[in-house]
Amino acid sequence: MTITYKDAQGIEGMRVAGKLASEVLDFLTPHVVAGVTTNQLDKLAYDYITQVQGAIPAPLNYNPSGTNPYPKSICTSINHQVCHGIPNDKPLKKADIVNIDITVIKDGWHGDTSRMFLVGESSIAAKRLCKLTYEAMWHGIVKVKPGVRLGDIGFAIQRFAESHGFSVVREFCGHGIGQVFHEEPQVLHYGKPGTGEELKTGMTFTIEPMINAGRKDIKELGDGWTIVTRDHSLSAQWEHTVLVTETGFEVLTLSEGSPALPDFVTTTSC
Repeated sequence: MTITYKDAQGIEGMRVAGKLASEVLDFLTPHVVAGVTTNQLDKLAYDYITQVQGAIPAPLNYNPSGTNPYPKSICTSINHQVCHGIPNDKPLKKADIVNIDITVIKDGWHGDTSRMFLVGESSIAAKRLCKLTYEAMWHGIVKVKPGVRLGDIGFAIQRFAESHGFSVVREFCGHGIGQVFHEEPQVLHYGKPGTGEELKTGMTFTIEPMINAGRKDIKELGDGWTIVTRDHSLSAQWEHTVLVTETGFEVLTLSEGSPALPDFVTTTSC
């Protein structure tokens, strides 16, 4: 699969899909409380995406392996779950942390984003992990501009995360996105400056670091989807879809309810 470069029409389609994906998270935010099940959140998201937005939840029946389609409309990864957690009937508890990952398809274009949620009063360590993972993502985003290499993005994220005593998951990465859910390039969240694909105007891809409080090692559960930390340490992830502009970047997955920018970030497009 080759990298696709979006023209003006494609960029506008990506803007629409990205905003819709972020608005699903805005809609879900007041419902992420102790006692709610992730299945209930999944149903709320499915109804909102299909009935209010007139869009399609991309994860539902997504089947890249050809043998094990994903059964839900969103991913909900709790505590030591790294990614691709499948919604179920177990209620969220106070002090849980949960990543909700949303991808919608609107008029053929994909918008992909995720946020961390704190359920009730989480521990100081959990709050710190979520906050610094958010900042790690933005350290990668602000590197984006034509001529930069993908390794520059990965290095910025890795250096920041590891400087705070965290580890970066290696097996999962960001990805190109457009009319296809996952396309080239792969966007690693670790790396060496000056290496990897050169960024060019019109590229769209996700930056979505998975950061563990403990070791970087992970394993897959028997459902064939859910990824967890081997040492049961907490894991956090944030995700935005980003466009490479002529002079820098534009974050496509923003909405009114998006979290405030870190102090070192002054713009969401340049």
